[in-house]
Amino acid sequence: MKTTFPGPKAAAIIARDHAVLSPSYTRPYPLVVERGEGAMIEDADGNRFLDMNAGIAVVATGHCHPKVVRAIQDQAAKLIHMSGTDFYYENMVELAERLAAIAPGNVARRVYFGNSGTEAVEAAMKLARYHTGRHQFIAFLGGFHGRTMGALSLTGSKSIQRKSFGPLVPGVHHIPYAYCYRCAYDKHPDTCAVECVKVIEDQLIKTILPAEEVAAIVLEPVQGEGGYIVPPQKFFDELQRTAQRHGILLIADEIQSGMGRTGKMWASDHFDLTPDILTVAKGIASGMPLSVMMARAEIMQWKPGSHASTFGGNPVSVAAALATLELLEQELVENAAHTGGFMMRRLREWPRLFPCVGDVRGLGLMIGIEFVQDQATRRRWPELRDRIVQLAFERGVLILGAGQNSIRLSPPLTISRDQADFGMGVLEECIRAATA
Repeated sequence: MKTTFPGPKAAAIIARDHAVLSPSYTRPYPLVVERGEGAMIEDADGNRFLDMNAGIAVVATGHCHPKVVRAIQDQAAKLIHMSGTDFYYENMVELAERLAAIAPGNVARRVYFGNSGTEAVEAAMKLARYHTGRHQFIAFLGGFHGRTMGALSLTGSKSIQRKSFGPLVPGVHHIPYAYCYRCAYDKHPDTCAVECVKVIEDQLIKTILPAEEVAAIVLEPVQGEGGYIVPPQKFFDELQRTAQRHGILLIADEIQSGMGRTGKMWASDHFDLTPDILTVAKGIASGMPLSVMMARAEIMQWKPGSHASTFGGNPVSVAAALATLELLEQELVENAAHTGGFMMRRLREWPRLFPCVGDVRGLGLMIGIEFVQDQATRRRWPELRDRIVQLAFERGVLILGAGQNSIRLSPPLTISRDQADFGMGVLEECIRAATA
């Protein structure tokens, strides 16, 4: 650390930013990024940080991986744009083939390309309606699916995200997620009857939601912004049974949990979940704008002109995605599993070491830590969480909050054990300082 925060160059840029950019952006601390390499970030004043966010779970291969940079440069020198929804690109076909081959479940898939996660969700909603002829959806409280109107209608994360934008898309019904640490039904995961799924038939379908009108159930296999929440296996088993009984599609939003983050290519792979539709973005192209909506081939049968995107499947973004996928398959999914396991073994000791840590959970390099005022009552402590986020920034480690009172650790999948060890050590120091 070379300066206090913000440093003089950063302060000047922030002042310019505040004069012209949208005030709707959320900036938890005054970080002005100049360059990045691997898991490291350097700001405008020369301060260096360990990035435990991966650019909001996006730069799966780390910042500016040489192979990704080379792929981008090579493609940009040949062709930047021609619109893949009107013409043909070979690399678009290649990426679709490779993604379809590794999608969860051994079923034939078709692929639609967009630019962002929220676009992938919008496409999934439209396809679900188109295929089923139904118009209603079931989503989960705590879920985040995007900010455009359809995706926002599914989102149940923070009221500020929905405030003043109504009416939203009608026909979305929210139910509690399998947040076992804070079960909405006051049950224990070892003995519960999966009330968080059975509410669909026991309450919704019986009272207000005819099953034959439900197009899809939309879920994050591991909730992201909701707090990095990992459900038990029986949640997925019961959810698939319920959907199949009523002819309801399952849409798995793997925008944050996919592309190797959980130590498998998809979070769905941990639970034998075969979604009918899958949405992917964030880590797919190591920072280039790209998203994917994949569906069973028999579902994606809409006619030409039904849905398209001018920039979706941009050849430069696709080139970055192909390089990313190669790196993930060669080594980085495995590193996410091994380094994530290393981190979890240390982090599982935190509830014993720190009375303010209520729960630690996660898969691979998708880890959540929940802060409480009392471990017995589990009373949330968001103020402490926010203080720890700020202290970590001041000590050179970038983390973010998730849910009401948790922090998320989602570093690049290239992170080394030494870097992970350093990051956890700094966080331990921050917890002690914040609770002294």
